[in-house]
Amino acid sequence: MIYNLFRIVLIYPILFFIYIFNSKKRKFFQKRIFQNFKNLKFNEEYIWLHCSSVGEINLSEGLIRKLEENYKNKILVSVFTDTGYETAKKRYENKENIDIIYFPLDSNYLLKKIFKLIKIKFIILIETEIWPNFINLGAKYSKVILVNGRISDRSFKRYLKLRFVLKFLLKKISFFAMQTEEDRLKIINLGAEEKKVENCGNLKFDINFEKYTEKEIEILKKELSIENKKIFVAGSTRTGEDEIILEVFKEWKCKSKILVIVPRHLERISEIKEKIKNFNLKVGIYPDIINSKSDVDVILVNKMGVLRKFYSICDVAFVGGTLVNIGGHSLLEPLFYCKTPIFGEYLQNVKDISRDILKNNLGYKIKSKEEFLKTIEKIEKNSSSNEEIKYFFQKNRDVAQKILDKIEKMI
Repeated sequence: MIYNLFRIVLIYPILFFIYIFNSKKRKFFQKRIFQNFKNLKFNEEYIWLHCSSVGEINLSEGLIRKLEENYKNKILVSVFTDTGYETAKKRYENKENIDIIYFPLDSNYLLKKIFKLIKIKFIILIETEIWPNFINLGAKYSKVILVNGRISDRSFKRYLKLRFVLKFLLKKISFFAMQTEEDRLKIINLGAEEKKVENCGNLKFDINFEKYTEKEIEILKKELSIENKKIFVAGSTRTGEDEIILEVFKEWKCKSKILVIVPRHLERISEIKEKIKNFNLKVGIYPDIINSKSDVDVILVNKMGVLRKFYSICDVAFVGGTLVNIGGHSLLEPLFYCKTPIFGEYLQNVKDISRDILKNNLGYKIKSKEEFLKTIEKIEKNSSSNEEIKYFFQKNRDVAQKILDKIEKMI
């Protein structure tokens, strides 16, 4: 296979030098290449579900729940990133029927080792995870199903250049459950067989968002000494967004206010902390600040998995990855807690959800700092009703069941 020859001749030598000279990358490769798979049960039948990162782990939760309800098989979840792996381990640590591994970087040798070790009922790829060896080998042992498929405009242009190669790989996939009609047409254009492709909706609507009681919200506010303040939460911020958020916060005409920044990547904490100080604002790091009675202007969150809790207590909610060319993170998280999401123009990852939110007047898209400030004023005067939000979620739910119904017809 040309792909494997390319890996051996070009990729592996580069990875070898990275492995020797970069200790951080060395740990990355060690975790994935030198797994012993001792947690897998020999010769037992699994449903293999592959995710990329935290986002895919989160949105696959409803589907995994449905799989548990309908199948007695064990479930193997493979994850690409460290944060995704840790999230999966924590979420399913008490589930004896779910095993977690790092995705072995599409290594032909390691994948064959897994396929010989266990039996596979079927494979589910979450979103558009196109790994040639995984798909080729997987199709020999079972059916491969791609769910919650999406293709951004930028990715589509790149994929079109590889269409001649891609179409042979896509033919190995038994079924494509795409997020939207646009995604359905794109994957067909790239070579997927039309009869195998359907628009099934977005699994994000099936996520079980945590519900917080009034008591829990009250306790969190008290722990942070922000009971009487207006709370502005900027979630999943990316490089280039923090300065804009800080400028807006400083100009927000509110007597008693606090800003909570929850960065997408925690390795940026030190960098953001310096930026906050450059704005002459006092900063406290969460969770260190809990019960410290510190009087700060900005709380910088240095912990994974707490963004939803902060959205639940906020008065103003901004969703990151939208003011810079990232494509946007979950707009549904603040909305679930009846907070009106504010977001920028870069929405390629959440195109359809953002369009529906705007169409139903449940959120605001802003283009400038001035628009941002005016939008905050609007939200303070008029937020979306709980009934409108409940209806929005309800009419888009049950995607996992739709997908499961399609799978059951195939196997």
